[in-house]
Amino acid sequence: MKINKSILQMLKYGIVGVSNTLLTAIVIWIMLKKLNTSDYFANITGYIVGLTNSFIWNRKWTFESKSKVRSTIVKFIAIFVISYLFQLGALYLLLHYTTIDSYICQLMSIVAYTGSNFFLNKYYTFKA
Repeated sequence: MKINKSILQMLKYGIVGVSNTLLTAIVIWIMLKKLNTSDYFANITGYIVGLTNSFIWNRKWTFESKSKVRSTIVKFIAIFVISYLFQLGALYLLLHYTTIDSYICQLMSIVAYTGSNFFLNKYYTFKA
């Protein structure tokens, strides 16, 4: 049984995404709960760790990109910024307009990031 390439990429992206989410969530938790940093500093630190993991695994494994690293990383960072700003906006709304614990708000806002990031990376950054 042959799996459609896009479906396989989505599954791989999901696996990489789970590892990114776990790394991001762990870093954010450590920054917030152990190092007592601000919500926003914890968030950006967590996303930098997740971003690095994401680029490496999605470039090599998910999308099997043969593009030059330099041009790919510029596109990847641009897409990250767009997706991250969308996520940060969701985080802002959750933190300021709900009474939900800030860590749960962090986790909830990750959802806003994931969908846009997959499609933009698939069709722009790593398009084959």
